[in-house]
Amino acid sequence: MGRIRRGGYIITWFIGDHEPRHVHVETADGKLIGRFNLKTRRGMEAWQPSRKLLKVIEQLEREGKL
Repeated sequence: MGRIRRGGYIITWFIGDHEPRHVHVETADGKLIGRFNLKTRRGMEAWQPSRKLLKVIEQLEREGKL
């Protein structure tokens, strides 16, 4: 499992988790917001991530953390 706090979000992922490759996104106080599919770059279960969150995820990927 990995977990990182960035930009007011807590982003969690599980090593060896089921497909599609995704992360779980929570607010800074631990409330689940949704799951984000890293391959399609979209929220799962009809959830629409904010632009701010998209930028945070892109930054984490550039840094090699996701």
